[in-house]
Amino acid sequence: MELDIKAIMERLPHRYPMLLVDRVLEMVPGKSIVALKNVSINEPFFEGHFPHLPVMPGVLIVEAMAQAAAIFSFASEDGSQCLDTKKMAYYLVGVDGARFRRPVVPGDQLRLEVQAERLSRTICKYKGLALVDGQEVAEATLMCAIRSLES
Repeated sequence: MELDIKAIMERLPHRYPMLLVDRVLEMVPGKSIVALKNVSINEPFFEGHFPHLPVMPGVLIVEAMAQAAAIFSFASEDGSQCLDTKKMAYYLVGVDGARFRRPVVPGDQLRLEVQAERLSRTICKYKGLALVDGQEVAEATLMCAIRSLES
């Protein structure tokens, strides 16, 4: 199942400049996702990281993997969103084994591959991989928490 930016924005509460997923190429609800982030020199973080040699911050690569995970974790079998992002929040609460293999620079297309290791109603665990041109640039194990925004 593929998703365009409009469908992604229906599933994630993030907006510019924090929305870090541009397209979904493949999605198996509750299991895995392959998504893309097009890295442009116009990204606001490049102004300060680093002006003389722009490099995408590793924490934002990890955040992009977590956003991709959120998209598929709460999709029903038909691909529709089953988490109401106005009533629930999805937080990144843990990152283990993060490794960064090479810099991600303007012009790169970041391929985000995320697989669920454990999904529950409160805590989810994922294995994430980021690639550029078929080469691994980052990997991490992610933990995310789901919390109600209602009292």
